[in-house]
Amino acid sequence: MEHITLLLAIVVVTALVFDFTNGFHDTANAMATTISTGALKPKTAVAMSAVLNLIGAFLSVEVAKTISGGIVNEDGLRTEVIFAALVGAILWNLLTWLVGLPSSSSHALFGGLIGAAVMSAGWSSINGGTVVTKVLLPAIAAPLVAGLAALLATRLTYRINRHVTDENQLKSTAKGYRAGQIASAGLVSLAHGTNDAQKTMGIITLALVTGGVLAPGSNPPMWVIVSAGVAIALGTYLGGWRIIRTMGSGLTDLKPPQGFAAQTSAATVILASSHLGFSLSTTQSCSGAVMGAGLGRKGGVVRWSTATRMFVAWGLTLPAAGLVGAGAEFLTKQGPWGVAVVAFLLVTGSGAIWLISRRKPVDHTNVNDGVGGDEPAGVVTTAIAAVSPPPTGSPATTDLTTTIDAPASQPSDPARPATV
Repeated sequence: MEHITLLLAIVVVTALVFDFTNGFHDTANAMATTISTGALKPKTAVAMSAVLNLIGAFLSVEVAKTISGGIVNEDGLRTEVIFAALVGAILWNLLTWLVGLPSSSSHALFGGLIGAAVMSAGWSSINGGTVVTKVLLPAIAAPLVAGLAALLATRLTYRINRHVTDENQLKSTAKGYRAGQIASAGLVSLAHGTNDAQKTMGIITLALVTGGVLAPGSNPPMWVIVSAGVAIALGTYLGGWRIIRTMGSGLTDLKPPQGFAAQTSAATVILASSHLGFSLSTTQSCSGAVMGAGLGRKGGVVRWSTATRMFVAWGLTLPAAGLVGAGAEFLTKQGPWGVAVVAFLLVTGSGAIWLISRRKPVDHTNVNDGVGGDEPAGVVTTAIAAVSPPPTGSPATTDLTTTIDAPASQPSDPARPATV
C-alpha cells in the first residue's frame, strides 16, 4: 500500500462509497419479504443481513476476478477511468433508490466501467465475449430461472398443505414457514455478500493494477476484502427502506410460504452463479423470485405497473450509467481540474438526492405502510392462476378468510336468518 498515490486513494474511497450504496440499495434483496410478512422486525432483519453480508464477503473471489480481469482490458487502462466508472454507478444507485426502484447495482457498475473505458480507449478496451457470457446472458436468465423456481416451489408448498384445515395446524404451519423465511433470508444475505461485495473488491483490484500496485491477474489483497465487506455491511445495516417497501409489498402481497419459496429460489441461483464466476445481479434474481412466488399462489396478484417500471429501470441501467461514466471520463481526461470537477459533481449530486429524499422519508417505522393499492389481476396472472384449482383448506384459503370482512348485521331486521 506504500505506492498508492492520492488519485488512487480517492478511487479506493469512492469504490467503498459505491459498496456502501450497494449495501443499502440491495438490502431489499434479502430482507424485504421477511419484513413484509412479519417474520422479523425491520431493524432486526437488516442487522442480521449486515452480519451475513460481511461473512459472505470472505467466501470467494471468483466474481472479483471476473471484474478485475475480464470485462475490460487492463493494459493501458488509466486509474481515472475507474473513478469515472464509479461516479456513474453511484449516481444511478442513488437515483433509483430515491424513486424506490430495485435496479441492479451490478449493472450500474458494469455500465459505468464500460462507458468510461470506451471514452478512454475505444471499444477495443472491452472484452465483448466476457460481457455477453458473464453479464448480459445471466441478466436475462437469472430472473427467469429464479421466478420459475419460486413459482413451482410456491405451487408445491400450497399443494402439500392443501389438506391442512385445523386452525392449530394452520398456525403451526405458518410459524414454521416464518422460521424457514428467516433461514432463507440469511442464505440470501450470505449469497449477496459473496456476490456483490466481490464486485467492489474487483474494481479496487483493477484500480490497483492500473496504478501499478498489483500485477495483472492478481487476487484481491486481504485489506481489500475486509474493507469491501465492512462497507457493504454498514450500508446494509442502514437499510434501503424505499426499495424494501417496493420489493416487500409493491410488487405483490406475499404470505410466509411464498416468502420462503422466493428467498430459497433466489439464494440458490445467486450462490450457484458466484461459484461459476458469473457476476449476477442479485436484484434481478430476487425480483424475479418475488414475482414468481406472487404468481404461484392461487389468487395472488403481481402489480404489473410497478413491475413494468422496474423492467424499464433494468433496461436503462447499463446505458444510463455508461453515459454518466463516459461523461465523467471525458472530464477527467482534461487533467487534475477535470478530476476535481467530477468529484464536486458527485458530492453535490449525491447531496441533492439525499435532500430530496428527506421530503418524504421512509424508514423502519413506516416501511410496511400501504404500497401500490389494489390492482386487478392481469391476463398473465389470471392465466397462470387458472392452471390448477385453488387448494382447499390450504394456507391460501385461510389467508382469504382473514382478509374478507363479514357483512354487517342489519339492525332494522334482527330476526333475519343468516345466509350460508
